[in-house]
Amino acid sequence: MTRTTVHLAVYDTFADWEPGFATAQLTRHGYTVRTVGLTSAPVTTMGGLRVQPDLTLDELDPGDSALLLLTGASLWDTGDTLTPFARAARTFLEAGTPVAAICGATAGLAREGLLDDRAHTSAVSFYLAATGYAGGAHYVEADAVTDRGTDAGGAPRGALVTAGPTEPVAFAREIFGLLGVFGAEKLDAWYRLFHGSDASAYEVLEG
Repeated sequence: MTRTTVHLAVYDTFADWEPGFATAQLTRHGYTVRTVGLTSAPVTTMGGLRVQPDLTLDELDPGDSALLLLTGASLWDTGDTLTPFARAARTFLEAGTPVAAICGATAGLAREGLLDDRAHTSAVSFYLAATGYAGGAHYVEADAVTDRGTDAGGAPRGALVTAGPTEPVAFAREIFGLLGVFGAEKLDAWYRLFHGSDASAYEVLEG
């Protein structure tokens, strides 16, 4: 059975504008977005919105998910509160289920060692370097990066999407490509429309 549930991690101070391009289109194309919190208590986003989690982290099963989506948050850089979400990302990747991380969430994955041997990006290279991680050689200067690599034994593993805080559109583009939401032509058109305001792309999307 094809998995059609995307799990969006929610926590206090999460950057509520970062997942919007992705979640809106995923919902329009047959996916269900469910929010996951550390507990069942409501959280408050960086923009002041209150979000009630649909489930708690200990209820999350990568076998029930198409993707785990992690956004930035002030808490990624001020302590260990969000470490359980980085550990969940490890569980997802080891199970072969994709993970997408943007902004501060990339630092959380770096601290967890998940970027040590994968192509990835973030805000800037020295932001991740400050975590003390060992993956600097795999840092890519790009708006967003998808790593579909294999483990040390050559076996497939969960794909990983990363992006910096200024690239929510490119982040969404990588997610759509990974999940097959659009074909190549429409994916390019969607990106041109929302990233570059290219009105001609609209005809391709509606065609």
